[in-house]
Amino acid sequence: MRLTDRRFALLLIAPAALFLTAFVAWPLLRFVSNAFYEISPIAGGPRTFVGFENFATAFASTAFQGAALRTIVYTLIVVALEFAFGLAVALVFAALGSRSAVFRTVFMYPLMVAPVVAGLLWRFLLIDNFGILNELLRRVGLLNSTDQIAWLSNPDIALFSVALPDIWLTTSFITLVLFAGLQNVPGDVIEAARIDGVRFPTLLFRIILPLLRPVIAVALIVRGIDAARAFDIILIQTNGGPQDSTTTLSLLIYRTMTRNGDPGLASAMGTVYLIGMLVVAAVAIFAIWRPGGDQA
Repeated sequence: MRLTDRRFALLLIAPAALFLTAFVAWPLLRFVSNAFYEISPIAGGPRTFVGFENFATAFASTAFQGAALRTIVYTLIVVALEFAFGLAVALVFAALGSRSAVFRTVFMYPLMVAPVVAGLLWRFLLIDNFGILNELLRRVGLLNSTDQIAWLSNPDIALFSVALPDIWLTTSFITLVLFAGLQNVPGDVIEAARIDGVRFPTLLFRIILPLLRPVIAVALIVRGIDAARAFDIILIQTNGGPQDSTTTLSLLIYRTMTRNGDPGLASAMGTVYLIGMLVVAAVAIFAIWRPGGDQA
């Protein structure tokens, strides 16, 4: 009977295993292996083994170094602001209880918007001279003219500007995850702390957040990886400009592959990119979640 059950289980997971092998494992293996070759951009062209030459070229490239730094800054901006706003809203929803049902539904609407649509929307809001945001700021007297703040044309603030749509789009996700985690925080612990006269900041940082460590780890890792690979939102708004100030690793790899016609170098950049995200995810798991610890 047990043997039959095992065979039945294998039959159930076989389609999923085949799918993952064909569409995830094999393309990933092929992608990583391409990093060790000089590949002709022409289909069926020659492949020449060059070892770690592509990796050396990538690390020596100022474009790659700059894109990596901008990717890190962009990810930190997006994830930090999303977590701060998401936690604040989740705490408000938890305090309101069932009365927040309608507000939660409305707050989740941005999750239904496609990133390309969000990029176009915020481009119209932030575009120079006749952007809606600058026009509103001018009307309330905060700006003297609509071209006073060049959101998407000033290299000093363009990276922050292209992060705004991402923050608006996915803060709802952080809120949803943290709100779900707050539902599992023991109410008697919170009530006992309040009876003992514990103030809210202490309650938040000493009790609530430590209990939410696994949830916070999941939220930060998922959103961190997602933000680090941002592509369509930035492409729609600035296409990596001005002066490459918003060119992240995703855009650089895309350009290296399509515009420069160098699949080997693009694969090397992407492999380093992948390893970097895996390392950051592992560090986040052990630093925040602390598997096996007393807070896990």
